[in-house]
Amino acid sequence: MSRKALLLQNWEYTYEQEGWYPPLRDALSGLTAAQASWRPAGEAANTIWETVSHLLFFKERLMHRLAGTPFPLTAETNEDTFVPSGGPEDEDAWQATQERMATVHRQLREQLSALSEEELDQKDTAQSFMNLILHDACHTGQIIQIRKLQGSWPARRTFQ
Repeated sequence: MSRKALLLQNWEYTYEQEGWYPPLRDALSGLTAAQASWRPAGEAANTIWETVSHLLFFKERLMHRLAGTPFPLTAETNEDTFVPSGGPEDEDAWQATQERMATVHRQLREQLSALSEEELDQKDTAQSFMNLILHDACHTGQIIQIRKLQGSWPARRTFQ
């Protein structure tokens, strides 16, 4: 399997296709804005919505870098990337956030598909995709853990 094929396969596992762990799309499925805004106990705990906002920040940054367009967001610290676009009762904003994630993930897949092996070597592009894959996997696990704590994740689930 080529490096590009491996990246594409794992890109699918992070969002749409069940692999060794549930994909992000499944981890977010069926959540209300209130559930996505629920915060577990502890100072360092983030909400699901904050975590999704954080993931979007880095995906959109790479998307803009690959497209050669300016990235409109700024963050002085990593904590600045965890800012959600709405409040706990704003179902429309939560749905828009999820749609934005699906769109950005699809657009990055299209960009990755169009890259040659040589382009993957430029500007650490292959490594940037691998970093996002691992980043998504890590935070998807956190999202599932939060859902387990709040009781919105099934006690037992089956997968294909």
